[in-house]
Amino acid sequence: MFGYITPYKMELKIKDYEKFKAYYCGLCRSIKHNIGNVPRIFLNYDMTFLTILLDSLENDRQIYVKKRCILHPMRKKVILKDNISLKYAAFCNISLTYFKLLDNVNDDMSTTSKILSFYLKKYLNAMPEGFKKNFTDINHKLQNLYSLEKNSENKSIDALAHPFGELTGFILSSFKNNENKDNLYFLGYNLGKWIYIIDALDDLRSDISHGKFNAINQCFNCENLCCEKFLKKIEPRIDFILGTCAAQCMNAFNKLPIKRNEELLYNIIQYGLLDKMDKVFRRGVYKDEKSI
Repeated sequence: MFGYITPYKMELKIKDYEKFKAYYCGLCRSIKHNIGNVPRIFLNYDMTFLTILLDSLENDRQIYVKKRCILHPMRKKVILKDNISLKYAAFCNISLTYFKLLDNVNDDMSTTSKILSFYLKKYLNAMPEGFKKNFTDINHKLQNLYSLEKNSENKSIDALAHPFGELTGFILSSFKNNENKDNLYFLGYNLGKWIYIIDALDDLRSDISHGKFNAINQCFNCENLCCEKFLKKIEPRIDFILGTCAAQCMNAFNKLPIKRNEELLYNIIQYGLLDKMDKVFRRGVYKDEKSI
């Protein structure tokens, strides 16, 4: 879907990097076994983070295995064996991808997205009964978002980002009904707003040049400035909004009873989000500056 939620490698320990890869490969295999082989192409890092976070709240024992895959046939990779967190993330991954493809068809008449959505739809039949309500709720929340974007006059960036924040909060907090529900929702809500806004920032140049809807352009470019002038003007404000969302994510994370992967999750939320901001803003080493 987006792929913005990743670790910051410069501050990541080797053992945590290996853990992240084990979760990523575990999610890939979970999609294969629980949904189908083809949908594995839609695997993304955001859902890997979801898996790590939810699994880190569980008490059950983790099982790692070594397996070969089609992308690495010569060398076995360490993979986390399928569990309830991986299965949940697998169905969230495919559900979000399916609705994103439908949105591409509606917005751009994308032939590729139409074909992919057609093939992906048949795999959704593998969805367990317990997840079908989640699937319906995800669809409903995304429809609210698309409707709001089509009627975005005089709407603030906070109002436009709210539905995606609700969606992400719902996904994190609907895994289990327990005492962590409120903190997971709050973390997910702020993370969803962060994703929505940074994605709009990342797409700003392309959206302006192609005359497409962009939440940041819609809310802040009242003077109809060219892209470069507008980016320079709006950067401090968007930087503050994104930084605030990231800080709220960390506040919620600190309230969760994390049982494992604490350093890895801390790296992703504390450093990974800020690194992605630097990348999208094209600051530091991403602005062709040389690192030491």
